[in-house]
Amino acid sequence: MVPVIYSDEFLYHDTGRFHPERPERLTAIVEALKTVPWAEKLSWELPTPVETRSPLPLVQKIHSPNYVELVEAIATSGGGYLDGDTPISARSYAIALLAVSAWLDGIDRVVATGNPAFVLARPPGHHAESVRGMGFCLFSNAAIAAYYALEQPGISRVAILDWDVHHGNGTQDIVENHPQIAYCSLHQSPCYPGTGGAQERGAHDNVLNIPIKPGSAVAEYQQAFESQIMPFLAKFRPDLLIVSAGYDANAADPLASINLQPEDYGLFTDYCLQLTRRILFGLEGGYDLRALAQSVVATIERCLNEQ
Repeated sequence: MVPVIYSDEFLYHDTGRFHPERPERLTAIVEALKTVPWAEKLSWELPTPVETRSPLPLVQKIHSPNYVELVEAIATSGGGYLDGDTPISARSYAIALLAVSAWLDGIDRVVATGNPAFVLARPPGHHAESVRGMGFCLFSNAAIAAYYALEQPGISRVAILDWDVHHGNGTQDIVENHPQIAYCSLHQSPCYPGTGGAQERGAHDNVLNIPIKPGSAVAEYQQAFESQIMPFLAKFRPDLLIVSAGYDANAADPLASINLQPEDYGLFTDYCLQLTRRILFGLEGGYDLRALAQSVVATIERCLNEQ
């Protein structure tokens, strides 16, 4: 069984008409997962309510309290924008906290079972820096989950692999000075947000950025996995791996220019499983609904095959 942590509440983060980060992203994935031949092997789980888990202190530890208060204030006032790309609706603050809770639940499942889990939540998080959100992201889910994982028994090193087509500037900003967290990103360059140079190594040689040229396909990704990512992560020896699972490097995606196919994410998952079965996958980007859903299916199917 693979736990899928999901709630319909995530549909109520209202980004407005025509915004690419829309609720239909989740409904497309849910529909696809409920119709696969192995649907009975999925364990659908609701995230722990915010009132029960109280993720706010951890969020305030990772993000500036002033920034967290700003997100809450915009939501309380009825909504607004952090920047031109990043809307906040009246319910977005509460839903963003619930998304954090879902990622923390995912860590709990992975630690308890030693097997993968998938967090199907929004808003995404890897562009949210410690003092500001941007790029559709409010709170830095993956970075928060990494810090939380280090509090769990038996977890002393956590790696984050970010295969979203955009560099996770927020994640790197938050973890690059932490010796027990490694961050590795493959991302199109040049592309939004314009960060993630290969020369950036982190304070403890714990950052690996791999810029990918527009027009690249799976062969370039395979080479990066074989020659850079696998050696980097194997040397770090993580007790748990978090995957910022963005699926916007698909050829069908409207926001980038990489030519992956949905089944390629199954290959990436195979590489991850060679390192450890303690893997938390959490949704980031991916804006072509069909390609997004098929990519999530390919990811989870490989986890089941390994079981």
